[in-house]
Amino acid sequence: MHRNPMYISSMYSKELLKGTLSTIVLALLKERGKMYGYEITREVKERTEGKILIKEGSLYPALHRLQADGFVTTEELSLGKRTRIYYMLTETGKSKREEQVSELQNFMETIRQLIIPASTPFYGIAH
Repeated sequence: MHRNPMYISSMYSKELLKGTLSTIVLALLKERGKMYGYEITREVKERTEGKILIKEGSLYPALHRLQADGFVTTEELSLGKRTRIYYMLTETGKSKREEQVSELQNFMETIRQLIIPASTPFYGIAH
């Protein structure tokens, strides 16, 4: 199992995961509207079947950076004696999400072209 400050993953190295946290967060917030921190970590774990686990110690600094950059805003909701902070995309954040997802998709396609020759079947499809 790989361990580092941002992720624990039984399948992926930190080198593969580095730099994707903000894209993951922005994509989830675009889809769900608003989420609180633990909800984000739980959603990533569930969707990846435990292959990517984001530590709260890395998530909250990333959320604070996204907020400082104007990509997310917050809303506080009191739940009895507790306060839950929900994160939501700003209009700028929605644009940033589109940009980052597109960049990541293009990067993954470029890597695929580099490591899988055109004559090799990829996921059952010959290129």
